[in-house]
Amino acid sequence: MIETYGSYIPRNSYMERIRPYINSHIIKVLTGQRRAGKSYIIYQIIDEIQKTDRTANIVYINMEFAEFTHIKNDAALYEFVSSRFREGRINYVFIDEIQEIAGFEQAVRSLFAEEKWDIYCTGSNAYLLSGDLATYLAGRYVQIQIHPLAYAEFLVFHRLENTTAALRKYLRIGGMPYLASLLKSAPPDTADSREALAFEYLKNLYESILLRDVVARENIRNVRFLENLAVYLADNTGSLFSASNISKYLKNQKINMPVQTVLNYLKALEKSFLVHKVQRADINGLKIFEIGEKYYFEDIGLRNVLTRNPLPLDIAKLVEQVVYLFLVQRGYTVYVGKNNDAEIDFACEKQGAKIYVQAAYRLSDEDTWRRESGGLEGIHDYFPKYVVTMDEDLPRQSPRGIRVTYLKDFLMMEI
Repeated sequence: MIETYGSYIPRNSYMERIRPYINSHIIKVLTGQRRAGKSYIIYQIIDEIQKTDRTANIVYINMEFAEFTHIKNDAALYEFVSSRFREGRINYVFIDEIQEIAGFEQAVRSLFAEEKWDIYCTGSNAYLLSGDLATYLAGRYVQIQIHPLAYAEFLVFHRLENTTAALRKYLRIGGMPYLASLLKSAPPDTADSREALAFEYLKNLYESILLRDVVARENIRNVRFLENLAVYLADNTGSLFSASNISKYLKNQKINMPVQTVLNYLKALEKSFLVHKVQRADINGLKIFEIGEKYYFEDIGLRNVLTRNPLPLDIAKLVEQVVYLFLVQRGYTVYVGKNNDAEIDFACEKQGAKIYVQAAYRLSDEDTWRRESGGLEGIHDYFPKYVVTMDEDLPRQSPRGIRVTYLKDFLMMEI
């Protein structure tokens, strides 16, 4: 049996999506930000296979391990995997961080065509299958994005109850899975020192993502500008803007940067899964607007490492950021909604169903409530409408049919 490198906490929501494809002739591609937990999902799949078939032949390649550095191109990959085929057994191949292998598409295409392998691979690039492999294998692969921990998972990993204190911890350090082990093994000390330890890890992780998955892979020349752009996105999380607005802002800072270069660098940050671009859409037919979008980070902790905004002034952005992540983790396609002159923070679709969500830090007075709920009141369909807030003492249902929900409760919902 293959060794799966120690114990781990199962992430069953992903296994439920992957399980139907095990032993089927379709390539399973797990994508996601570096250190989001893709390798441990692989270990979980391997363990499940071995529980039902102890004779299974499993070939596991992790391109971050020194023992596999000799696999530099598609020919070496194909030779390595083929030499380990075993007749009379079900053969599985798992290739972790496959984007590190030059021309990997050719090897995977050949292995798939032979119909002798159940193939799984992971990658830290959103466009992993955007080239020849996607064209050749159209309809023959399934792509599943692995996210950092959702809030419900965060509570399990960190052994916490669903309290306001736990929510605030999640809003600070985010959902990178390794933080649970790091903080558990750290010497008991003050909360501030443990948070500093978490932020040191997140800072190093951010630099690794930026250098390995953005600068090196996308041949970025102006690294200083890329770093400043990431900070700008962190400071302006959830704000509507465009590349031309960023370019104008930079000119005011005496930095001359063409709009197309800004667009290219934004795209590079998206491809590494560091940030998500969320487009605006008219909710009446979901017409997509080409101008004006919002950016959110894949992980709250990584975003907090970059921002220059102090937490007391930044909490409203964090509420909006965590609501967005929850909706994406639940499998929704998310837009910034526009209904005539009103804006809805999130208009979401999944399998023909819709929900509308407004995120607000406080709803302390009638003017604030009117501002936050006004866009939702103008939507006349029967899909669910939520205002999500950090205020706890609010009615569960407003007179206007809009459900008001405390953030920590919303993040635990099955929607």
